[in-house]
Amino acid sequence: MARFAFLDVSLSLIFNILISQSLPSHAISSCYGSCRDLNDCEGQLICINGKCNDDTDLGTRICRRTPAPGGGCKQYGTLTCDGNTYPTYRCSPPVTSSTQAKLTNNDFSEGGDGGGPSECDDRYHSNSERIVALSTGWYDGGSRCGKMIRITANGRSVVAKVVDECDSMHGCDAEHAGQPPCKNNIVDGSDAVWSALGLNKDLGVVDVTWSMA
Repeated sequence: MARFAFLDVSLSLIFNILISQSLPSHAISSCYGSCRDLNDCEGQLICINGKCNDDTDLGTRICRRTPAPGGGCKQYGTLTCDGNTYPTYRCSPPVTSSTQAKLTNNDFSEGGDGGGPSECDDRYHSNSERIVALSTGWYDGGSRCGKMIRITANGRSVVAKVVDECDSMHGCDAEHAGQPPCKNNIVDGSDAVWSALGLNKDLGVVDVTWSMA
């Protein structure tokens, strides 16, 4: 009987160990830590694609100066309009001394394809100004508003002011002049920017590099 009692105790101990190891962890994660829902993230962080990150809807910027592991920027979700589905992003690739981007053309004047007034100053602008809008991640909640960036392409470079966000999360509405969300690597330049770089607007999209000026 003693042998059976010992066996029962041993099996009970093994069972308890297995159960305890299988229970979910209640550890709280900080920036870019693993998560399953917002309860796994500390403070005002939320769970995005399995990682704790800032909630841009609330304007939190706890993680914004901490680069994500590997510099990755994953798609946040999708937006469907007019039968087409577009990816949405809250982030952009890391900014370097030569950040690769796509240059597009934007009409910053009232009634133009830019939709509403610029996010930075709530104003419309003349397309003779050397100005740009940046994808949501690069716009960084407005932290680059009024700052100058240097754009290089076609053997030339131009310095332009950041005045607006090229929204990578929303679109297809009146505020965005019916346009879909921007990709996460867009520098949306005025006519003056394209002219300074000697580029033909009819090209639509051109590979460029940019950096803070």
